[in-house]
Amino acid sequence: MIIVQRTSPVTGKDNQMAINATNEQYIAWIDGTLIQDAMPQLSADEREFIISGCTSKDWEQLNG
Repeated sequence: MIIVQRTSPVTGKDNQMAINATNEQYIAWIDGTLIQDAMPQLSADEREFIISGCTSKDWEQLNG
C-alpha cells in the first residue's frame, strides 16, 4: 500500500489516496511503463488520480 498525494487541477486542493500498489510498481510507471501495465489491479479512478490528480468528484464537477 502506498499513499499518493496530488494537487487537483480542478479545485487546487491537495488530496491523498491510499493505493494498493507497491513502490516497485509506482517506480515502473515513473520510468515509463504504461500505468495499466505497471498497476493492473487499480481502478480507472485510481489510475486517473495518480496521473492527473483528478478525483472522481472532480470529474463529476467537470461533467456537470
